[in-house]
Amino acid sequence: MIVCLFLAKVTNLNKRIVVWITLPEYHKANITRQNPQGKTMSSHETKALTNELKLQGAILGGFVALIWVLEIIDQVIPGRTLDGFGIHPRQISGLWGILFAPFLHVSIAHVAANTIPFVALGWLVMLRDIRDFFFVTFVAMTIGGLGTWVFGATGNHIGASGVIFGYLGYLMLRGFFERSIPAIAFSLLVFFLYGGLLWGVLPLQRGISWEGHLFGYVGGVVAAYILSKHHRERQVT
Repeated sequence: MIVCLFLAKVTNLNKRIVVWITLPEYHKANITRQNPQGKTMSSHETKALTNELKLQGAILGGFVALIWVLEIIDQVIPGRTLDGFGIHPRQISGLWGILFAPFLHVSIAHVAANTIPFVALGWLVMLRDIRDFFFVTFVAMTIGGLGTWVFGATGNHIGASGVIFGYLGYLMLRGFFERSIPAIAFSLLVFFLYGGLLWGVLPLQRGISWEGHLFGYVGGVVAAYILSKHHRERQVT
């Protein structure tokens, strides 16, 4: 799977490069037509891919570092002051939690449990376009947070899981809205690998903000719908 994603990324970086699917002479001739100087562009493509992967790693690493640092600080501060900035349903002061809650966690174990799915699903979201990652994150935070604030159980809702479910909703429904074979195959693959997380949108476990999961997922679906239209328009123009 990683190889397929890697190759897809390479070909998307510069569509002038012809995929090597036939004889070497044919491949060389096509590269020469695209590059009159006759110089291969493999080093350029490799550098571009490396830089993009570094940027993706920096963005995801920055998000992860932030939530870990905040949790460590909160563990040190008496009274766990930072946790108070979570979403408090139907309280005006709790609206700030829409912005802060995804970066706050109950414990070190809570942060650890969210780190791997955040990185894995977040990377899949940004695989086509890094800007998709920021848009999906924003929409999932906004809709997930507002939905939790309006319909959530009384208490303090914190954690990045709402955003993670937003990524899941986006990845699973992207194929449905884009209606292309690659997008559908990608969504099915995500469902096969991470579909078990969907149980988290149901009130099956006490102490878990299933409302945050549910509305975060809805936010991801909304983002998939909006971005699918955007990418289709870009392809047409």
